[in-house]
Amino acid sequence: MSLLETDGERLFEAVSALLAERGIATPSEIATRRAATDAASPGQGARMVARAWTDASFRARMLADGTAAAEEIGIPMRGLPPLGVLENTAETHHLVVCTLCSCYPRAVLGYPPFWFKSAGYRARAVRDPRGLLAEWGTHLASGVKVRVVDSTADYRWMVLPMRPAGTDGWDAARLAGLLREGDMIGVTVPGV
Repeated sequence: MSLLETDGERLFEAVSALLAERGIATPSEIATRRAATDAASPGQGARMVARAWTDASFRARMLADGTAAAEEIGIPMRGLPPLGVLENTAETHHLVVCTLCSCYPRAVLGYPPFWFKSAGYRARAVRDPRGLLAEWGTHLASGVKVRVVDSTADYRWMVLPMRPAGTDGWDAARLAGLLREGDMIGVTVPGV
């Protein structure tokens, strides 16, 4: 273990003890939040998307309130910015960016990939979204509107991509296996 990890653990323990001492958070609450942070990954978002593809009422709830939908399937969202979900359709494709830094829906997608935080991605997403998408292999029909949405410190976004053709009859677990992180940001689209 490096000195930095040791110092980091000491700081974590000291802050945790202070929060407990002041009645702000119990050791159990801190442990639960830490476990949720460690478990956060694109697989969480994939579970949400796959459920939305197989359960119309969940899909409606997810589009109305992404935070509540995440909590409904066991993803803790307490204390985090609200989560909005943008539905891709045959007419509109959403692309998520954070133009200022790296605001990202970490509870449902894990830590942001390095490229999401890069100045190049942030600038290109706003200036030339179709060109950026093409570099990811995402080619949209000319009639499809590209809508760039800015994730902020106050509100986080994820994309509900269109369900790929040829997946009728698939269960949620199999559908979740199709999804990549980029599909839920809008740089890619899921395929079979």
